[in-house]
Amino acid sequence: MAYYNPKYPDTPSLKRAAKRRIPAFAFDYLCGGCHDEIGVAHNAGAFEHVKLQSDLLAPTPEIDLSVELFGQRYAAPFGVAPVGLQGLMWPKAPEILAKAAYRAKLPYVLSTVSSASLETIAEISEGTAWYQLYNPTDAKIREDLMGRIKRAGYKVLVVTVDVPTFGYRPRDIKNGLAMPPKMNLRNILQMMQCPAWSWQTLLAGVPEMQTLKPYMPKNMPTSELANFMNNTVMGAVDFDSLKVIRDNWDGPLVLKGLVNPDDVKQAVALGADAVVLSNHGGRQLDVGESPLDTIQTIKRLYGDKIKLLMDSGVQSGGNVAQAMAMGADFTLLGRTFVYACGAVGHHGGEHAIDMLTQQMTQVMGQLKCPTPTQLPHFLKAGPGVA
Repeated sequence: MAYYNPKYPDTPSLKRAAKRRIPAFAFDYLCGGCHDEIGVAHNAGAFEHVKLQSDLLAPTPEIDLSVELFGQRYAAPFGVAPVGLQGLMWPKAPEILAKAAYRAKLPYVLSTVSSASLETIAEISEGTAWYQLYNPTDAKIREDLMGRIKRAGYKVLVVTVDVPTFGYRPRDIKNGLAMPPKMNLRNILQMMQCPAWSWQTLLAGVPEMQTLKPYMPKNMPTSELANFMNNTVMGAVDFDSLKVIRDNWDGPLVLKGLVNPDDVKQAVALGADAVVLSNHGGRQLDVGESPLDTIQTIKRLYGDKIKLLMDSGVQSGGNVAQAMAMGADFTLLGRTFVYACGAVGHHGGEHAIDMLTQQMTQVMGQLKCPTPTQLPHFLKAGPGVA
């Protein structure tokens, strides 16, 4: 049964509630961007220029939000984006969101640096979740990890390509973010101010990167985590390294983190099935383009050759409709779902899905647009719209 809390009818209200219930060091990691956070603001602001035009005198249609992707019919054109350290922001968040997505017939994308193991999420989602992979520097780790992914039954592999460097994130630097969190006085005081988070964390256990634990040196100090990630887990990504992954993966392959049409051309040449047009939520390049800046050009050039998914700045059902109107075949949301866990706990996934579904259904009904695939017909030309 769906859960919906009318106290939180939109992402801003979820964010405000989550900020009260999540320790500041974890909340900053979730909502922050890099450098001056210009990119985060630009992602959201780009949607202000996308206008849809109703066809009010047309017959009233029956709204069907479902779409087909990779041979699977999903109940709506959105899913849960991979977010690292989810269990740090709200205990058991990966399990909460994976279960809600499975029940709602939507995809959940598990991050390599999640607090839940890939085997656990595969079991919860009964093989319907997608797996997000960073390209390991160590070939043996890559081979072992891909073997585990296959054995667990994941059908869709999402390779993140937009982290050639660690993002320079002032909030995280100031907070000394670590996994598990550092037990300094400042962080302890923040935890004490969030009793629900602290109690749930006590019950769930200290969050750790469960999928990566087999590859971590025993008793590795938290101060070495960044070096481990850089030297072992997040290897360089280029055409040749991606070809190794493509050759060893039989299912749909998605490249996440592209905004440049030339990169999408390379993805097509590689034989990727889809790309996620994304700037990592404004967390990697503060002065970069938003996916909305380039999606129409990419759609025109390559829309018949590859599926176009989109994230970064998508915060509502209305934003999903706008992205689809601009040319996306599907969308992913990250922060909204984790805010929902922080705001309403174990019902967070259900609430966010119900909220987004209600929002999008209202927009489609107002437009008199029966299906998401017809949304481009309702796009109003104007500044920023080809």
